[in-house]
Amino acid sequence: MSANTTRNPDSPWAVGLALFAGVMMIVSGAFMILQGIVAIANDNFFVKAPNYTYNVDTTGWGWIHLVIGIVLALVGFGVISGNMFARISGMIIVVFVMIDNFLFIPYYPFWSLLLIALNAWVLWALAVAPTNN
Repeated sequence: MSANTTRNPDSPWAVGLALFAGVMMIVSGAFMILQGIVAIANDNFFVKAPNYTYNVDTTGWGWIHLVIGIVLALVGFGVISGNMFARISGMIIVVFVMIDNFLFIPYYPFWSLLLIALNAWVLWALAVAPTNN
C-alpha cells in the first residue's frame, strides 16, 4: 500500500469541506445574531448564574453575540467563494466564537456547548480542506 501525500484541490472532499465550513459559519452566525437580538430585546430570557466570574450584563452579551455573529456570517460567505484570506480569518473568528460561547455557558449551557461543538467541526473543516493553488 503506497502513501499518497498529494491532495487534489478539485476533489469532492476538498470542495465539500470548504463548502461545509462556509455554510456552517453562516448558520452559526445566524444563530448568534438571533441569540444576540433576544438578549438585547429581552434581558430576562437568559437566566444569570450566581457568582459567575465573567458576569457581563445580558444586554452586553447580546451585543457581543450580534457583532460576532455578523462577522462570522460574512466571513462564511467569503469561505464559500473560495477566498483564502476569508478561510484564514474564518479560523480566527471561529476560535473567538468558541471562546464567546464558552463564557456564555452559565447563561444557556446546552446551546453554548452545541455551538462550541459545531464550531470545532467548522475549524477542523477549514484546517484540513486543501487550498486551491
